[in-house]
Amino acid sequence: MLERLPFFRRTLPYQMFDRQRFGLEANSAKILERIYHKGQALAWDGQQLLGDLVEQHGVPDLDRDRKLALGRLFAVIMWGELAAWKVSAALAEELDAFEAKMAATSQAHDEARHFYVMHDYLTLLDAMPDRLDRGAETLLSEVIGADHLAKKLLGMQLMVEPIALSLFHVVRRLNIEPVLTGLMPYYERDEARHVALGIKYLPAMLKTMTTRERIELYAFQLRLVTCEMWSSFGMMRDLKTLGVDPRMMANVGRAKQLSALEMLLRELNVDSDLPLQVLDRYGLALLEATIPEGGPLRQRLRRVAQVALRGATVTEAGIEFTH
Repeated sequence: MLERLPFFRRTLPYQMFDRQRFGLEANSAKILERIYHKGQALAWDGQQLLGDLVEQHGVPDLDRDRKLALGRLFAVIMWGELAAWKVSAALAEELDAFEAKMAATSQAHDEARHFYVMHDYLTLLDAMPDRLDRGAETLLSEVIGADHLAKKLLGMQLMVEPIALSLFHVVRRLNIEPVLTGLMPYYERDEARHVALGIKYLPAMLKTMTTRERIELYAFQLRLVTCEMWSSFGMMRDLKTLGVDPRMMANVGRAKQLSALEMLLRELNVDSDLPLQVLDRYGLALLEATIPEGGPLRQRLRRVAQVALRGATVTEAGIEFTH
């Protein structure tokens, strides 16, 4: 349980340079430290970039239906960036390990920029919805309100960020609106770097957790998969309006998540892929139930049972992150 101490009881973390205390491997520590310095070197001016893209392509404009659909989808991104900002700020405050604290601080800076740039873009597009779909809101609230730093780290870096990367990838490829297309590579580059914080530091956190805490973490992960499928179902109409196949979108996200989680297992030196199989088959069963390919009800229920028992082949490229 993450406990917040009264201000007067907080002390300077003199042990922050002791990697062994946190179970942090030297190579992982170097990568985490480089995340901070690379983030500084690659930081971009959001106001300048958005202004340059508008000058090049004109003020964003789409027909009414596509404008509203794009606004609803990227409002999820905007509020997701705020959630990531809050989570990374909490990690920067609460993590004592020097290199991990630096990486989280760099991410908080990136997420703040992502949030205000997306807000400004949706304002220019005149497509700012009043609030999110209930599924997306529940997903983000689960991560923000998690009661353990490991849950926040897993939820944001290895579950939510890959989904955001999927949407960036698909929207950029389809070139739905040129200003947004121009923004996407900058978002993708930053978010791919953020995934490394989860992959490189979560193993160290897991080493210090009790068996009960690990079980709770896995149960939390399954709950997030449920929320993600609920959120995907809510976005289905808008994806179709923009010419995006919702199942293709879900498969891209699934592949990126699995790739990130496979990297995590390698960091943990875990040979068994059973935890991933259970997680993936559960997600696939939900996908078949919420965004079916079509056909009679009996056939759809049969597919749900088949993927739950046997799984399916990943068909999209996995995630890549930079050090």
